[in-house]
Amino acid sequence: MPFVYILQCSDHTLYTGYALDLTKRIEQHNRGIASKYTRSRLPVECVYMEEQATVGEALKREIEIKKLTRIQKLDLINSAK
Repeated sequence: MPFVYILQCSDHTLYTGYALDLTKRIEQHNRGIASKYTRSRLPVECVYMEEQATVGEALKREIEIKKLTRIQKLDLINSAK
């Protein structure tokens, strides 16, 4: 199943992405091989995730989340706790 996720970086910025294997993807981020953005902001921590039915739905949701303001993303994160 594909996942959409939000990471909190060491500088407290947020990064949104999608993955088929969430555990593996977070490990890649923390090894510095997943994205240029997170590479210089290690370590990262997964603070939010959503399971999606298809990759297409995950990509669509990723775009929706990326359009949110930081406050809206934090509200989304907090609503899942």
